[in-house]
Amino acid sequence: MPAPLSVIIPTLNAAAELPLCLESLMPGLEAGLIREVIIADGGSDDATAKIAGAMGAIVVTGARGRGAQLAAGAAAARGDWLLFLHADTALSRDWAERSGDHIMTRPDYAAFFELRFRSDARAARGLEKRANRRARMLGLPYGDQGLLIPRKLYDEAGGYKDVPLMEDVMLVRAVGKRRLVQLNAEARTSAAKYERDGWNRRSFRNALLITRFLLGAKPETLARHYT
Repeated sequence: MPAPLSVIIPTLNAAAELPLCLESLMPGLEAGLIREVIIADGGSDDATAKIAGAMGAIVVTGARGRGAQLAAGAAAARGDWLLFLHADTALSRDWAERSGDHIMTRPDYAAFFELRFRSDARAARGLEKRANRRARMLGLPYGDQGLLIPRKLYDEAGGYKDVPLMEDVMLVRAVGKRRLVQLNAEARTSAAKYERDGWNRRSFRNALLITRFLLGAKPETLARHYT
C-alpha cells in the first residue's frame, strides 16, 4: 500500500528557507508516512527548484499566488492525505508520530500544529499564545500552522481558492471548527516579517485584516494593504 501523505509546499524565491523546511520532513520519510513532496512554485528565479529537486521533491510550476499554487499542488498530489506547509516553516521532529496517529484514529478530521516562532523575543511568546488560543477556540489556525487534511474532506470543502489573500481562512472555515484538531507538535515558523515590521504593529495589522474579512471584505481589497 502506498504511503498516505502528500506534502505540498508553495514557494516563490524560497531558497533561503526551503532546506530547513524539507529537512524537517525527514521523520515522515523514515516512518513511511510520506508518499511525495510537491513544491508548488510560482515562478522563482533563485535556486528554489534546484534545491527541491536535489532533495527529491516534485516541482510543479504554475500561476503565482499562494491560493493558486496550493490548489495546483493538491491537483498534482496522489496521496489520500494532504499536508500543506509554508516554505518558511519547519516542523518539530514529533510531527510524524502525531500525524500518523491522527491519520489512523481520526480519518475524517483535519488537523494543524501548534504555532511557534523561531525567535527569542518575548513578544513572540505572547503572539504564539494568542494565535494558538484563537485556533483552538475559533477553528481559525494561521496558514503558518500547517494543515493536515484527508483528500476527501479537502475536496468536500472546495479546496483552496485562487484569491490573493485569506485562502487559508476560507478553507478552514469551509472545513469547520468541529472537524479541526490541534496536534501536539510544533510548526516553527520564521519571524522575519514581525522582526521587520515590529511585533505589535504586524500582529495588529493581521488581526485587522482578518476581522475585516470576517465582516465581509473581499480578499482582493485586503491584499492591497498586505505585504
